[in-house]
Amino acid sequence: MILNNDTNTSDDSDTKSLTLKGDMLSGMRVLDLSRALSGPFCTMTLGDLGADIWKVEPAGEGDLARSWGPFDRGQSVYYLSTNRNKRGICIDFRNPEAVNVLREIALSCDVIVENFKPGTLEKMGFDVEGLRAIKPSLIVASISGFGSSGPISDRAGFDQIAQGQSGFMSFTGTQETGSTRVGVAIGDLTSGMWLVIGILAAWCERLQTGKGRIIETSLFAGLVGLLSVQGQRYLSLGQVAKPSGNSHPIISPYGVFRASDGDLNIGAATQKMWLKLCDLIGSPELKSDPRFRDNACRHENQAILKSLIDHRLSMQTREQWTTLFVDAGIPAGPINSMSDVFADPQLAHLALITQVEHIELGQIDQVLTPIHSNGMPVAGGRKAPPTLGQHTRELLTEAGLSIDKIEDLIKEQVVFENSFGK
Repeated sequence: MILNNDTNTSDDSDTKSLTLKGDMLSGMRVLDLSRALSGPFCTMTLGDLGADIWKVEPAGEGDLARSWGPFDRGQSVYYLSTNRNKRGICIDFRNPEAVNVLREIALSCDVIVENFKPGTLEKMGFDVEGLRAIKPSLIVASISGFGSSGPISDRAGFDQIAQGQSGFMSFTGTQETGSTRVGVAIGDLTSGMWLVIGILAAWCERLQTGKGRIIETSLFAGLVGLLSVQGQRYLSLGQVAKPSGNSHPIISPYGVFRASDGDLNIGAATQKMWLKLCDLIGSPELKSDPRFRDNACRHENQAILKSLIDHRLSMQTREQWTTLFVDAGIPAGPINSMSDVFADPQLAHLALITQVEHIELGQIDQVLTPIHSNGMPVAGGRKAPPTLGQHTRELLTEAGLSIDKIEDLIKEQVVFENSFGK
């Protein structure tokens, strides 16, 4: 089967010809119409896995994330964090010819990713169903705030709004602070990851049938999908989870404790671990204390228990305690700052940082998609986040437009290219 052909026929020899060379998703071409975080994170993940990502940005300021600080020599680090392994094209969507150009580009791609409000593409004159009628193999993947239908589907998608409405914030924080957002845009990132999964499933089906699908998720649905035990507690028992701070909602002692030089996490999740912990901190008498007899008792008295454990831990450093606990089979680890994290030898061992050559900034470090195969990172390509219009001419050529047509589009300011370094 030919990936960019709409025939439904396939045979074993054709399937064998799809054997990937190096990058796991080589052969997948993605038109990235998304902006901000959720969609760009999705397409960056696909790009790290070897897909060819064509990022389309509007003329002017481009992706709105480019205007969000902080900035590294004029470049938004927010934008840099989610746009690696892409090539960029800049189009003036206000020009009537732009839709025709975009349609030609789309028909040369396998997947379209967008995260506009539902109905926005149609208002722009970009007929998704019409494209799929011409090219049935096309996969169209969308992220919205609350879904493409339903009573609040027309609301814009913002991460913190979704964190609150999904219930995520209701059990995040402490009784004193009340509801607290997660420290990163977890709704955006989660929906991006869910969309990657949906795209990969549609891609696998397409390899077998030649047909694409329309795939969608939302910030709201993505976070509801992560409610895990907190959601099941309500569905099964009617229990409404409350903020539990840094303590586990149902296991004790499991949470943050204070050593002489800072905080560490300890997860004594079993009765055996609890008994070991008592001996290791020099408080064997706690084993026979009826307040801490089993997990249910310990959880009921967790504030008292934390105070007793903190008192004992204050006698040594978090590194000393971590080593002692881990050697005894009790999960433990420090709460690292960003400088601690990026100095961690385990991070270096796992090759989680990659270097890319940015056209304006030179070599920059970035956090890589954390998937390994045969002991090596699977991510390929190593393209730096593109500047606005960096690959306009290149991508239009690959989409099949003639040199003369491209020159006319640039002259008429339908498309723009970055001339930096020329």
